[in-house]
Amino acid sequence: MGKYGNFEITKREILASISIIAIMLLIGILIAGKISDYQLDKNEEYNKAVKIEKQELFEYGMRTDAGNAFVYGDLEAVDAVTYPEIGGAYMYIEKVKEKYTMHTRQVAHTTTVNGKTHTYYTTETYWTWDYAGSEDQTCNEVLFLEHIFPVSKIDLPGEEYIDTIKESSHVRYKYYGVGLKYTGTIFTELSDKTITDNSPFYENMTIDETVEHLESDFAIWLFWIIWVVLIGACVYGFYYIDNEWLE
Repeated sequence: MGKYGNFEITKREILASISIIAIMLLIGILIAGKISDYQLDKNEEYNKAVKIEKQELFEYGMRTDAGNAFVYGDLEAVDAVTYPEIGGAYMYIEKVKEKYTMHTRQVAHTTTVNGKTHTYYTTETYWTWDYAGSEDQTCNEVLFLEHIFPVSKIDLPGEEYIDTIKESSHVRYKYYGVGLKYTGTIFTELSDKTITDNSPFYENMTIDETVEHLESDFAIWLFWIIWVVLIGACVYGFYYIDNEWLE
């Protein structure tokens, strides 16, 4: 029917690709429905969760097994960690070693002699800072809304770049860390006089902002974007391969 790039598309291939798209869309609708049902269940869970901003209610909720809860407060390290060469105090700190390393690669060149093009290769040298190991430290305990927990109870905020210190012209150390104090909301379950392990912490978010963030339909939109790209890739791949069986 027509030629596009390096392959030819026939009328039968177009009809077959329409069937592929239809099947993929049907599968996508089923998957999206499952995602939507899961999100609705989670939204119901969020809406039923208690909302706490005071230490007294927080302590009471843990003692009485209040269940799912959004809790707003300050999160800070009880026993801060650091490396003496950079100072400061952190909940978590990572020290990454990098070495300035020489590499080689083959570079293609073309030249034309008497109307004929020739390709030849030369070896090029270049240098990069490459990963050469790392170590880290984490505080043992954190304080959240004036209550002390093992650090494993709350997911710490994301680490940020701190500094780079050169040991020599070919060795350097990069430091990343989580600061000493943050304010935000956790979503957790209050039971057995504590909270669940790895309770997510939403930095700089109030309870209402956290609920709005969790109830967004971003997951559905992300799924459909990925799924449409996948459909396009499948159709392109179908056109690209030799489909003699359709003749």
